[in-house]
Amino acid sequence: MRNSVITLLTDFGTKDHYVASMKGTILRINPRSTLIDITHHVSPHDIEEGAFVLANAYSSFPKGTIHLSVVDPGVGGPRKPVLFVTTNYFFVGPDNGLFTLALKREKLKKVVTLTNQKFFLPHVSTTFHGRDLFAPVAAYLSLGVRPEEFGPQVDSWVELDFPRPRIKGGILSGEIIRIDTFGNLMTNIMEEELIHFGRGRALVIKVEKRTIQGLKKGYSEGKKGELIALIGSGGLLEISVREGNAQKMLKIKKGDPIQISTKFQAPNSK
Repeated sequence: MRNSVITLLTDFGTKDHYVASMKGTILRINPRSTLIDITHHVSPHDIEEGAFVLANAYSSFPKGTIHLSVVDPGVGGPRKPVLFVTTNYFFVGPDNGLFTLALKREKLKKVVTLTNQKFFLPHVSTTFHGRDLFAPVAAYLSLGVRPEEFGPQVDSWVELDFPRPRIKGGILSGEIIRIDTFGNLMTNIMEEELIHFGRGRALVIKVEKRTIQGLKKGYSEGKKGELIALIGSGGLLEISVREGNAQKMLKIKKGDPIQISTKFQAPNSK
């Protein structure tokens, strides 16, 4: 019996029985599996947020990890249950775009539609595929069942169309795509895009009615309560308040715009 790592990411929360039921199902099939929670507090039904969180966490795990992810507002509908096999990992969950960002960073080997009921629970609820379908598939996969045994291979799947930053009139425009527990505002602007846009010039960042001059290297460079911009651990531009909450300060919500311009930066005088 293998001791495989299985991660879980859902929007189920931890107040109800849902997560425990999934874990119990997995452990009945493979008691030696190691279960790790990425999070169960994705905003309800927010597939984009789930995709973002998964993309920032999955690669921290050892090769061969099975990432079981369920943010599934279309459960019981026509969306397919799928298994993505990449060079390094397995991803199990609904075919609704949840794995879009992670798959952009991985070399995809095959995609399998989960149709073999031999690997489901005897009764599959139309409202809880996390327990009755995805959890047992992840568990059997951890025991060494080959991906092709779960169903036929497919060559198309759902991808989310994430908003991309754009440059017009000397302005780099993006938007807030996630607000974390600390109230940090994560944008869709990558560090490489900022470097290319700035070309060594000083950056001026405008969010709501506030303007931030330049980037900090870390939170410690800001004063307590100061609104700052920096590159977060996921490689994206973030707006934060040192020892505070940027979301509450600015009353920002997901999807709100952010703009970056540049100004001439004089060379250091000797």
